[in-house]
Amino acid sequence: MGKITKTIIIAFAVVGLYSTTVFFTNTKDQNTKESNNWVNAKEIVVPKKMSFAGEIVPISRIDVKEQLEREIIVNTFYHSQTILLLKKVDRYFRIIEPILKKNNIPDDFKYLAIAESGLSPTIVSPAGAVGLWQFMKGTAKDCGLEVNKQIDERYNIEKSTQAACDYLNKQYEYFKNWTIVAASYNTGKRNVNKQIKRQKSDYYYDMLWNEETGRYVYRILAMKVIINKPTKYGFYVDKKHPIIKTKKITINKEVKNWADFAHKQNISYKTLKNFNPWLRDTFLKNRKKNVYELTIPKETKYFVSKHNTSL
Repeated sequence: MGKITKTIIIAFAVVGLYSTTVFFTNTKDQNTKESNNWVNAKEIVVPKKMSFAGEIVPISRIDVKEQLEREIIVNTFYHSQTILLLKKVDRYFRIIEPILKKNNIPDDFKYLAIAESGLSPTIVSPAGAVGLWQFMKGTAKDCGLEVNKQIDERYNIEKSTQAACDYLNKQYEYFKNWTIVAASYNTGKRNVNKQIKRQKSDYYYDMLWNEETGRYVYRILAMKVIINKPTKYGFYVDKKHPIIKTKKITINKEVKNWADFAHKQNISYKTLKNFNPWLRDTFLKNRKKNVYELTIPKETKYFVSKHNTSL
């Protein structure tokens, strides 16, 4: 082996040793950073005192505290969904809150709408529940909502919220407890009565529920905690969805084509349907001459533009 060859081998050995040292040093530093982040991630704050709909949540009980902590952790680290919620709560709460107040429903029930739909007015569950308050077709009709191929008021935020209030008030008249009313919204009056009879208790926090209902109220509480103090849980949402000023248009006759109707209002068919997702077809026969209120943006210039292919 020549002198030059030995020199090359030694050089490669030195480089290799240096690279290995750098690799393990960087890996160690990275692991330390990740370890520190993980330590921070576990530091979830659970309120010392809390209420739901004016009823005390017994957080001093270890089982209650741990279940609430679980839901706060789940929603704190469900980043995409929670950030989207924080950006749109103002838009939907400003519609929901006055209706709850008018019907003497505790304000905390706006968080139930989050648990139900994530504040997505057009969401449909695998079981067929629709809208912000997740009404099944039969229940919706019982609550006075119109549901057919042309009109489905489960998608109407104002009307579905009013229907939810009617439903919740009936449940409260029966149970006399808002926390149990919230549980019944999830599992139904019949199932709640079954569990009350079986367990000889009507106190939600003392009762053994199925997985879904057992987490349901805690999910509502967790959203209340995070939304009221988002920065405490690591959410810094600077830009919220803009509040769009709207106006109402009343119709009581047939509409042969919603696209034509939209264009007369200087908006697109898409905009009309986005603001009124309860319009389920391209037309409205309206043989009964029902009166409907449509919502459209006041400043339509932001929702219609001329087709332009130039850059």
